[in-house]
Amino acid sequence: MSIYDDAKKALDTVLNKSRVHLYKPIQIAEILYHDRIYKDINLLNLEDYRNKSKKWRDDICIQLLGRVCTSSAKFQDNLFETNALPPKFINALGIKNRETHGAIEAYIYNKFIAKHSQLSSALSYCIDSTISTFDVKHLIDSFWCEPGLKRSLDKIYEIIVYALFATLVEILEFKVQVHVEKKHLDLLDDFSEFAQKVMCIDFQNPQYIQDARVYRVGVTNAADRGLDMYSNWGPAIQIKHLSLDVELAENIVNSVSSDRIVIVCKNAEKDVILSLLTQIGWKSKIQSIITENNLINWYEKALRGKFAKIIGQKLLDRLRDEIINEFPPINNIPDVIKNRHYDKISIEML
Repeated sequence: MSIYDDAKKALDTVLNKSRVHLYKPIQIAEILYHDRIYKDINLLNLEDYRNKSKKWRDDICIQLLGRVCTSSAKFQDNLFETNALPPKFINALGIKNRETHGAIEAYIYNKFIAKHSQLSSALSYCIDSTISTFDVKHLIDSFWCEPGLKRSLDKIYEIIVYALFATLVEILEFKVQVHVEKKHLDLLDDFSEFAQKVMCIDFQNPQYIQDARVYRVGVTNAADRGLDMYSNWGPAIQIKHLSLDVELAENIVNSVSSDRIVIVCKNAEKDVILSLLTQIGWKSKIQSIITENNLINWYEKALRGKFAKIIGQKLLDRLRDEIINEFPPINNIPDVIKNRHYDKISIEML
């Protein structure tokens, strides 16, 4: 195999592993575009484009998606490691891209458009459904069974969980109370400024009540580690739909500064997770494990149970809003793509 063949294979691997936003492949496309059009970078010299290309990618993503990549700098730079697309591979792609007048760029953006076409079809089910017809398992399965969307299942899972939790907490009007014991009132008085600024209490008002809330962190890297959601009453919530091993279990617990973690996972993973957490001595940090079956049952109650009139539409509306915010619909080919005339470039020779 030639170095170009190796580079093309590596590019396809990055494309296949990417979530639907395709931030990393788009970054490669923009590097190749700048190399072809402006001829102002040396593709073999990573420092010529390592940081510049992040801005190029974000400028395009604002136009395509209305958002930019928010992953850590380390995760973004993984793109250029030897097991992904190091400079020698990018240079080989660049040579081919110049020879074919932008075919590698066109190839990447065709993949982007194709993935979003699949996404649009899958999400239209949710947007067009009513509280009497929506089936949350159907939505999950539509991502699980479609290779082009499977990498984005974690975000859909996260949205499904958030919409349900946030709606139920709001409808039930849960309250969170912060108070100080009477025996500590003198200490509270001495640290009154701290108590007011941080805990919203003081000597005259030694308790504070607020509405319970659930929040999405909104940033999850491709290794599916870190915090997904948190609450203002204590628990941190980690969404986990893929297989869990000891290393990842340790990363989940270590990356969340909470002694009360709620894990949401597929049914088959529950016993494995419990076993692993027990094995590494951290089972006590887990407040509860919620399975996909729990979610399905709770959605059914919310949408078609005896309280559906006060819960159902609010839940569905929140789910739709979160999905549209996370995956802005792309109904037409964006002008930035049209203006480069990728539709006129043949990619068959690649």
